Amino acid sequence: MNMELVQSLLPLVALFGIFYFLIIRPQQKQAKQHKQMIADLKKGDKIVTNGGLIVEIIKIDEAHLVVKNHDNTEMKLIKDFVSRLLAE
Repeated sequence: MNMELVQSLLPLVALFGIFYFLIIRPQQKQAKQHKQMIADLKKGDKIVTNGGLIVEIIKIDEAHLVVKNHDNTEMKLIKDFVSRLLAE
């Protein structure tokens, strides 16, 4: 009886292991890298927003960034909406 229970649960445990290593772990790693990238931003960096705008950071506040567009208009951008750092 006990062996039957182990045999029936083994495929579920294997599926969870595969799911963890192929989906959950890479997403956690990517989220950690994104959080570190946002923490490392500094004045003068050029970034790409989730909306596709390329802007330059003017000021960094606790919850948002003040950024400058190509026509020198200033905008506030919530840090979570930074997609990536633009390579020079």
